Amino acid sequence: MENVVIVGAQWGDEGKGKITDYYAEKSDIVVRFQGGNNAGHTIELNDEKFKLHLLPSGILREDKQAVIGNGVVVDPGVLLNEIEELESRGIDTSNLVLSDRASLIMPYHKAMDELEEKLKGNLKAGTTKKGIGPCYSDKVARFGIRVVDLYNKEALKDKLETVVPIKNKIFEAYEEDYHWDVEELYQDHLEYGERLKGYVEDVSVLLDRAIKNGRNILFEGAQGTHLDIDHGVYPYTTSSNTTAAAASLGSGIGPKNIDSVIGIVKAYTSRVGTGPFPSELEGDLGDRIREKGGEYGTTTGRPRRVGWLDLVMLKYSKRVNSLTEIALTNIDVLSGLDEIKICVGYKHEGETIEEFPADIEAMYEYEPVNKTFKGWEEQDWQEISEKGYDYLPDEVISYIDFIEESLDVPITYISVGPKRDQTIKR
Repeated sequence: MENVVIVGAQWGDEGKGKITDYYAEKSDIVVRFQGGNNAGHTIELNDEKFKLHLLPSGILREDKQAVIGNGVVVDPGVLLNEIEELESRGIDTSNLVLSDRASLIMPYHKAMDELEEKLKGNLKAGTTKKGIGPCYSDKVARFGIRVVDLYNKEALKDKLETVVPIKNKIFEAYEEDYHWDVEELYQDHLEYGERLKGYVEDVSVLLDRAIKNGRNILFEGAQGTHLDIDHGVYPYTTSSNTTAAAASLGSGIGPKNIDSVIGIVKAYTSRVGTGPFPSELEGDLGDRIREKGGEYGTTTGRPRRVGWLDLVMLKYSKRVNSLTEIALTNIDVLSGLDEIKICVGYKHEGETIEEFPADIEAMYEYEPVNKTFKGWEEQDWQEISEKGYDYLPDEVISYIDFIEESLDVPITYISVGPKRDQTIKR
């Protein structure tokens, strides 16, 4: 038995979907443990592209159980639409399990998300306006609505009668044209409950039983380490804990049950949203990498900001996640460049900074300290993925060796393309 956590080691969009799908082949259960439909994974299967937002990547494998844990915030309408879309494309979703403790994104959360972004000014995080942050806020404030409430009519009605007037008054105070009717929300969510009922279970009990029976569990994170609400570039983060410890909290199993943590690292850096980005590339070079890498948000379609690989970020990710191995993705995207750089530190007021700082605002003044590597030509990446690691260009191997030695974490998988079989195992 092996229970593995997969996390993004950068700002998300590192290729977790593909690597999770790859690891899911030898797992029995795939668990999504945090975030909401502000995240997105793109997976290519039999020349078809699947864009998943709430559903775990394991949903594409009928012999696996796909689990949405209590740490996820769930928009029930979005979840049902995603289920229906997969079913219409011939994917059986009867293997899905939804935690009865997961919090629900309500319509007023999405409106609040939009309002807060408008009011935050320079502190706005560039959210997807899917209601994620306000839902987590209500959860922490202890008046959120959970999946289990859909099956207790009195509790659901009581919560709505308490919460909805408060929300309506907030929007009235800001002269926003929003107003929710308790009865309408009540009936809508009773219907959601009926449609989701066959999927709902106590996930903690399910996973505990699976562990006792020696089953392999894969825990799938969303976003990336530097979007973590505690350890990311606060306040330009998401609203959940994206690091490995959240796998335990967001699924209901103890941390001693985790055997390894795999960090997904893109061969360069990308991010969506505002905030400091010391290794960012602009102009023609940035545009080239963005276009070749398809660096547009799976959920929003927004162009991502791109830059050189940042080892300061990655050393921090290694520490806070206890990374045991790394899967390196998008090596192929850097092909054709004469030289490639890695950011090994930041320069500020004559000092070199090698540890990622808490003072995020100061980072706007940081300049990257880069190490330069010889680039590599375009390759037949499909052929190389079939032949193995030793057939990679020497320049690629030197690049990989430097990352591995700098982080003191083995790079065990190298992704050289979007397809499932374009992955090299060392």
